[in-house]
Amino acid sequence: MQEGFSFFAERAFMRYPATETAEKHDRIVQEASRLFRERGFEDVTVAEVMKTAGLTHGAFYSHFESKEALMAAAVEYAMQGVLRGVKKSFPTLEGRRAYLDRYLTARHRDTPGTGCPMAALSGEIRNEPEVKGRFTANLKEIISAIGGERREAMATLATLVGAISLARAVDDETFSREILREVQKKLDGEMAG
Repeated sequence: MQEGFSFFAERAFMRYPATETAEKHDRIVQEASRLFRERGFEDVTVAEVMKTAGLTHGAFYSHFESKEALMAAAVEYAMQGVLRGVKKSFPTLEGRRAYLDRYLTARHRDTPGTGCPMAALSGEIRNEPEVKGRFTANLKEIISAIGGERREAMATLATLVGAISLARAVDDETFSREILREVQKKLDGEMAG
């Protein structure tokens, strides 16, 4: 009987290889990021995130201390995606225009889960102290990566985020598309001038 217990105890306390643990962690963060952007922090449970990531709810606490820690990691993940896109696109005028063409679209408006975390979550982040710090640090990096004068970079980013937020909020498709189109024209004009 002792021998059987020993086998069970060894199996129960075996650790997963570091790469497998890292892959699981990344999967949790990616799924949480998507779900939070789609539905907000409050409407997504830890159990749902874990199920979507293909893991059990019990495994959550071996990766995160709390839901708030997961929220911070998910926002960081999404903001780093924005940062990579900005760094890749904004060094050239052609790249900036291509970025605007992707950002200010009905497709982006209609897929918040894979879209801009600033447009999807800014209103909720203001109430989440554990998330605010990471959001703020990443936002500053994004503004810096946009380049040019800091105030112009902030205005451009705020205009983009505001346009998507408003286009998502209205219940009139024609008006929603008009918001996206007119903001794109304005920003295109500013880039040309």
